[in-house]
Amino acid sequence: MDQLTIIKIGGNVIDNSEKLHHFLLDFTALPGKKILVHGGGKIATELGETLGIEAKMVDGRRITDIETLRVVTMVYAGLINKNMVAQLQAKGSNAIGLSGADGNVIKAKKRPVVTKTYGKEGGPQAGTVIDYGFVGDLDEKSVSAITLDSLLKADLVPVLCAITHDGEGQLFNTNADTIASAIAVAMSTLYETRLVYCFEKKGVLKDVNDDATVVREIKANEFEALQADGTVAGGMIPKLHNAFEAINQGVSAVYIGKADELAELASSTFGTKMLK
Repeated sequence: MDQLTIIKIGGNVIDNSEKLHHFLLDFTALPGKKILVHGGGKIATELGETLGIEAKMVDGRRITDIETLRVVTMVYAGLINKNMVAQLQAKGSNAIGLSGADGNVIKAKKRPVVTKTYGKEGGPQAGTVIDYGFVGDLDEKSVSAITLDSLLKADLVPVLCAITHDGEGQLFNTNADTIASAIAVAMSTLYETRLVYCFEKKGVLKDVNDDATVVREIKANEFEALQADGTVAGGMIPKLHNAFEAINQGVSAVYIGKADELAELASSTFGTKMLK
């Protein structure tokens, strides 16, 4: 099988033009087939505030009402996506920007309304009904691997934003980490697929304040112990959970590392590698 690299880049890089420039240079230099997935950064929130649209969050998750959906669609699928595509073209990478609706590449289902079973101080209490609005969830049939493969075989580099659709005319806001994982799993039937999450830290750290304490490799059977001793905590727990879910479904390896060190991906000095 040929190798395919799927890279997800977060808002901390998107928000910084210099960091984004260097990241896209390193991304362009990566050999082989590749797909880029991006989030939205602060731009959507700032534009929403300018338009008088207040960002609504519940337990760290965005509520996407119709006004918010319009803003994130404009920013994610428009401004950010096309800016990245234009910069990649300037760097010699023949990129094509996509939302989930383009080519029917990612179909989602509306996240169901939920009732909280617990409450916490300062947040919604138990029994509160929460409708996340126009948020799309994915399943094993969401990604069209055939469509993405046709683009890769045409020597194009797909650049996907965090906007999906339901096939019936409705757009959704979908978590970009989830999109990257779903794409990696779907493409693993056609390629030896590796998934790379780029963010602001050097990887999984034994000491979150010390970049010199990177854990270079984690096997699935070590995950629980690392949670127990506190090495993996907070927001890193769902990231690693998703990473091992991807590995269990055919992805060859998942990396978590710092965006400005992407050039080191081929070496043993990039971030943390998750293994079966």
